[in-house]
Amino acid sequence: MSTNEPLDEINLQRRRFLGTAAMTVAAAQLGIFGSAEAQSSKTQPAKVPAIKPGTNTSFASLKQIDAGALNIGYAEAGPADGPAVILLHGWPYDIHSFVDVAPLLASAGYHVIVPYLRGYGSTRFLSADTFRNAQQSAVALDIINLMDALKIQKATVAGFDWGARTADIMAVLWPERCKAIVSVSGYLVGNPAIGKNPIPPKPTLAFWYQYYFATDIGKAGYEKYLHDFAKLIWQTASPKWDFDDATFDRSAAALDNPDHVAITIHNYRWRIGLADGERKYDDLEKRLAALPPVTVPAITMEGDSNGAIHLDSAAYRNKFSGKYEYRLITGGVGHNLPQEAPQAFAQAVIDVDGF
Repeated sequence: MSTNEPLDEINLQRRRFLGTAAMTVAAAQLGIFGSAEAQSSKTQPAKVPAIKPGTNTSFASLKQIDAGALNIGYAEAGPADGPAVILLHGWPYDIHSFVDVAPLLASAGYHVIVPYLRGYGSTRFLSADTFRNAQQSAVALDIINLMDALKIQKATVAGFDWGARTADIMAVLWPERCKAIVSVSGYLVGNPAIGKNPIPPKPTLAFWYQYYFATDIGKAGYEKYLHDFAKLIWQTASPKWDFDDATFDRSAAALDNPDHVAITIHNYRWRIGLADGERKYDDLEKRLAALPPVTVPAITMEGDSNGAIHLDSAAYRNKFSGKYEYRLITGGVGHNLPQEAPQAFAQAVIDVDGF
C-alpha cells in the first residue's frame, strides 16, 4: 500500500505487527509517522490521580443481564445515577484491561459498565441455534442492546482494538446514544469488500494470524493453543509491557468461553470477505461501508510502543468532524493502552466528557 491510497483501503487492514521489523516496513508504506494534533477549547477537567498499573486485580461487582441475543456479563462500578461510561475491550483481552481505569472513573462520580463482548468471559448466547456472528455491526448492536437493558439512554463509550472499532461504529450509527468516545488507534470502521484486496508481502506478514484463521488448520490451531496464541499477541502488540503470568492468566480465562473460537474466526474471516454476515445487518453494514465520519466529541489515543499496525492521526483526522483531540501516550505504552496507562486513559474519558 502507498501513502496516496484512500483511508478506507487502509482501515480494514490495520492489525497487529509481528515484531519491530514488520512494524517499521508497514509504517513506512502507510505513512504513519506524524505529529499529534489537538482541538479543544474548554478548561481542563480535574486531573485523575496517579495510579500504578496493576494496582487492582479484580472488580468489586460482576453481574449478568439479558440483552438482545445475549446474556451479557459485565463489571459495574460507581454511582448508579452518575454519568454513564461504557468501556470496551479488544482481542485477545478482556474486561481486566480496565481493572485500574474503572475505579478511577467511579471515584470521579461516573457510572462505569465494563462488558464482556460476545465470545468472552461469562457472556453467553441465549440460544444454541443463534449464528455465532462477529461482524462489526452485530458486536456494536450488542452494546446498544446492553444500554437498553440497563436503561442507559446515553453514554461515553471508550475502548481499544475491537472495543475502539465498536465505539466508532456506535458513534456513526447511533450518535444519539453516544455522548462522546475515546478510541485507541483512531477510526477503525471496516469494509470487507476492501479487505479482499491483496496487500504487499511485508504488511501481509504483520497480518499472519488473520490469514492463518482463514484456514481449517488455523481454526484448529487457535483452539488447541489458545492461551499460547493470546500470549504471543500480547507480547508482539505491547513489546515493552512486562506483564506477569498472573495478569495474563486473569484475562486468558475469559477466552475459555465456549463461543470464543467461533467468534474470533468469524470476525477475522468476515473482515477479508471469506465469511458472510447476516442479512439483518445489511442496512447497517451498507452505511458503514461508506466510512462516514464520527460527529460526536472524540479523543483518539496511541501508545508510543504500539506493536499493532496503526495509522498516524493525520491519516484519519477528517473522519472526526466534532470536537476532537489526539493524544500520544509515551513511556513504552503498547496496544493494551488502558491496562498499561490507566491514568491517561481515564483522564481521556473525563476530558472528552467535558468537550
